[in-house]
Amino acid sequence: MLYRAWCPRSPRAWPDPSLRDCRRSPARSCASPSCSCSAWPWTWAAPRSRPTWTTRCARCGARCSTPSPLCAAKVASAQPLWRGPLLPPCPTEHFHMQSESLIGPLMQTISHQHWKVRVAVIEATGTVIQFGNGSSVDDVLSHFAQRLFDDVPQVRQAVTSVVGGWLLNLRDRYSFFHKLSPLLLSSFSDEMPEVRQTATSLWEKVGLKWQEENEADLKDKLDFASPPPPHYPEHESRPGLGCRELVFRNLSKVLPAVCHDITDWVVGTRVKAAQLLPVLLLHAEDHITQHLEIILRTLQLACNDEEKAVVSSCIRAAELIGMFVNPEVFLKLILAMLKKAPSASGLLILASVIQGCPRNTLQPHLKVIATELAKEHICQGSENNLYLEHLLLCVQALLSVCREDCRAASLQLMEVLVTILAVSGAPGLLKKAQNTMDTLAEVEDIPSSQDLYRKHVGALLERLTASHGEWTVHSVQLLKFTVVLTQAGPAVGEALQHVIPTLRTCLQPTTDPHMRLKLFSVLSTMLLRPKDTVDSQGQFHGYLEMVVNDILAPNLQWHAGRTAAAIRTAAISCLWALTSSDILLTKQVQEAQETLMPQVLATLEDDSQTTRLVSCRIISVFLKNSGDTMEPEKFLRVYPELLKRLDDVSNDVRMAAASALLTWLKCVQNSDGKSAFQSSVQFLYRELLVHLDDPESAIQDTVLEVLKEGSVLFPDVLVRETEAVVHKHRSSAYCEQLLQHMQAMAAAR
Repeated sequence: MLYRAWCPRSPRAWPDPSLRDCRRSPARSCASPSCSCSAWPWTWAAPRSRPTWTTRCARCGARCSTPSPLCAAKVASAQPLWRGPLLPPCPTEHFHMQSESLIGPLMQTISHQHWKVRVAVIEATGTVIQFGNGSSVDDVLSHFAQRLFDDVPQVRQAVTSVVGGWLLNLRDRYSFFHKLSPLLLSSFSDEMPEVRQTATSLWEKVGLKWQEENEADLKDKLDFASPPPPHYPEHESRPGLGCRELVFRNLSKVLPAVCHDITDWVVGTRVKAAQLLPVLLLHAEDHITQHLEIILRTLQLACNDEEKAVVSSCIRAAELIGMFVNPEVFLKLILAMLKKAPSASGLLILASVIQGCPRNTLQPHLKVIATELAKEHICQGSENNLYLEHLLLCVQALLSVCREDCRAASLQLMEVLVTILAVSGAPGLLKKAQNTMDTLAEVEDIPSSQDLYRKHVGALLERLTASHGEWTVHSVQLLKFTVVLTQAGPAVGEALQHVIPTLRTCLQPTTDPHMRLKLFSVLSTMLLRPKDTVDSQGQFHGYLEMVVNDILAPNLQWHAGRTAAAIRTAAISCLWALTSSDILLTKQVQEAQETLMPQVLATLEDDSQTTRLVSCRIISVFLKNSGDTMEPEKFLRVYPELLKRLDDVSNDVRMAAASALLTWLKCVQNSDGKSAFQSSVQFLYRELLVHLDDPESAIQDTVLEVLKEGSVLFPDVLVRETEAVVHKHRSSAYCEQLLQHMQAMAAAR
């Protein structure tokens, strides 16, 4: 049974008790004077489970004036039940007069806990506004926008379908294009393919219909259609002319709202707004130029967002800017922004627009970009790892887009990479920077990064060392200088005219002690491999005097304090690396000995064990290369200082001192007037015999070898001294071995 012939004023006439509130205060009944057919029935239907009421008259549309939310949803969503020829459809020209009263209850129900109710409310709202008063769109927009965040795909699908239907069929749709199109375009980035497909299909229909309705205004653009911009995104299909025109003409109204929401405090709102921005830019194409300033300002704020989805969408938007806008325009704005306040987000925007820019349009501006990046206010703007990572992204983007064209700005790009290597402490970032350096070498058609250093080391060091007199341990230029020295390899030998004078200035006793420690460490590292660093070109000899007199000698002087002791250790280590290498000739070692021997002898009393140990070894090297050049007075001052080290707390120092004493005895043996040293040698024998009874067996063995080697000088003296103390030793074994050795030598003679 489809109809009931009694009026709903009777409670017994209602088969569904849940809808009794619909009869509380009817605006008019079927018997009202305005209804021409008071006998027409009120109808109901029962699909599947329970009846759904249409609480309006089949002819005049009379209904409750204050329906409940549930009733309102059922009223609007109910379908006409009668299809026969006897009853004409209810005219819609009167519905708009009552449609506004349904919006409030519908919006109260749109957030119902059951998703099917939410879908029904959305569809009902679409019908009410479609056949009612279009001004109600403003009342439902915010609610529909919230439903785009719904967790249920069917709800988002319903919003997309209803909004698309309004854009197609709403009578006042031209007044609402700037309000409705963002809702539909937001579904382009929905996570469900079905929603995205629905939105795309509806948007194409909307654009096509608008194009047909405005064909006269678009005649020139239709007749002379512009081709897609070069380097259009491969994975994107270009929207139709109608869609592009709709976005372009409404962009000035839509964009401020999007830019506002992209910095909202709610995460979901920021994500949706950020996802919408690239869609708008893809439609607007080169028309975004007039809105570029506000877009870049918004992107700079949004790129600081903690949500990766927001940052990812902003990167995509920046790439589209690079694709559609002339580089001269966006570089003027971005570089000015970085000059005013360098930031990680600004660098990320610059890297993204470069990545999206075509090579042929970017090439004329390549050197300008590289020069700006290499300037101190950007290149050294921050030591934050995120800032440096985005700075590296700019270099990588230039290399990726311009490739061989980067040769014109190779020096500037290399300086940026050196800065990142110098300042960053993150191992991952250092590895990326080194890989980028290799890529730059590949672009330059150079085998390795060391060859790249060789090409630019002179100009690079000239720029770095311009202010070396003002350096401290915290100076970025100092860090960059150390990176060049440690990584340039053989290229350092080609730039000694910059390296050695800089080291001389920075290693004076009046400069920052921590800086001196750092530079001495770098210098000793280079001196351990001189052929691969400072002497790769065989030119280090010309700077040896400067190194010895102006760098090493002042820093070997004794000064109180632990820092001064550490500097002496670093300086003596550099001297050891220099003297133990094979780059110095005997004459050069002798010249170094004449200058540095007093300071080295003084360091034998240093508190640092390392300093004392290295000093013993250096004295041994000096003695081996001295020949007959050392004056007797200076020569005789050596062995007493070495004898003191035989009482050192460190066995390593004691053994090194014994080895140096052996070298001293050999020097006496090779001298022409060794008889003049007999008293000194006898004293030395006597002291060595004391240590032959040392508690440490290793020391005893070392001293025994020294005495055996030195016995050739004055064997009779040594025999007498040994026989005089043999009975005083705790064990006579070593003395007996020494005596047996001398007896064997005498027999051999």
